[in-house]
Amino acid sequence: MFSKGTTDCYKVVLVVAAVLLVRSGLITGKELPLRGFKTDISKAIIDLSELRGGGPPKDGIPAILFPKFIAPYQAKEWLKPNEPVISVVINERAKAYPLQILVWHELINDSIAETPVVVGFCPLCYSAVVYKSKIDNRKYTFGVSGTLRNSNLVMYDHKTETFWQQITGQAIVGDLVGHQLEPIPAQIIAFRQFTETYKNGLVLSRDTGYRRDYGRNPYLGYDDVSSRPFMYSGRHDDRLPPMEKVVTVSIGEQSMAYPYSTTAKQKVINDRLGDRPLTIFHGPGAVSALDKRRIAASRHVGSTGVFDRRVQDKTLTFIWDNDSLKDDQTRSTWDITGRAIAGPLQDTQLESISHGDYFAFAWFAFKPETKVYKAQKQ
Repeated sequence: MFSKGTTDCYKVVLVVAAVLLVRSGLITGKELPLRGFKTDISKAIIDLSELRGGGPPKDGIPAILFPKFIAPYQAKEWLKPNEPVISVVINERAKAYPLQILVWHELINDSIAETPVVVGFCPLCYSAVVYKSKIDNRKYTFGVSGTLRNSNLVMYDHKTETFWQQITGQAIVGDLVGHQLEPIPAQIIAFRQFTETYKNGLVLSRDTGYRRDYGRNPYLGYDDVSSRPFMYSGRHDDRLPPMEKVVTVSIGEQSMAYPYSTTAKQKVINDRLGDRPLTIFHGPGAVSALDKRRIAASRHVGSTGVFDRRVQDKTLTFIWDNDSLKDDQTRSTWDITGRAIAGPLQDTQLESISHGDYFAFAWFAFKPETKVYKAQKQ
């Protein structure tokens, strides 16, 4: 008999081996990956041939169902200040989900301020998303199907085993087709930025019930603008390199992609999408989770946020001035989380807008009508 620790290590070896077989071409990934599911495939809004086995089987990448949390000072023992976390705030309750844990589990089922949520990260698309996990007043939990569509994680719910697209939150195959998960605004920021802003915030613990080399990146070198997407055979949009990161925003029927090559240079963009005046912040902060072998040693990519520019009856214009974010109207200073930290508007909080930080190919695969923001001439 294997001990639990030995069994977990064995499972990791199997998952890694499966991924290597897919990459080598010995497994094509084209076989319909529905073995072991009770999903009603007669109900589908996609062509089932779009589903591809990603290597690991159903639950081969284990979602976390019973997460534990610790205080930030405890997490400092293993989480470096520059490491990326998904920051989520609901009713002033803040939690941080380190990507060094999510790269190994991809889904965290949790509750924040009595709101059930599923926190997801697909490393192949760099898609960090958070959804309310209540559907028709029933709480659902989600697992990793082992299936990909356009290289993006396909989740499944444990009640009906309906398949859900992680990047869009849409039910695509099964009993719940027609349902859409409600997104919750979230940010990828540095652990240091989370602790500085949310003094009473909580951090997902490494005590997950599984033995993993947390802090190591199993996707070495994948976050490279010159690399190629894994298991993606769809159309490439020639407006941007497939692996360039973009900040994406959708409001109503309109979607806009803001390339990192622009946002990282400008630091602040003031724009309007639909009827909403918004601002995109891209300041110093986090490193990539998918660059070097040890995440903390990876290259700096910065932290982003998207916010409504309206404060009371004013629409603010934001600027990058002397290495800080300021608004042009009051000269208040703001941080990456949209909070005024000095000046006449101190302690004012901008309304967060749901957005994503994705590889361009992944977003365009699901939202091909998206416009690409072009930098304004200074």
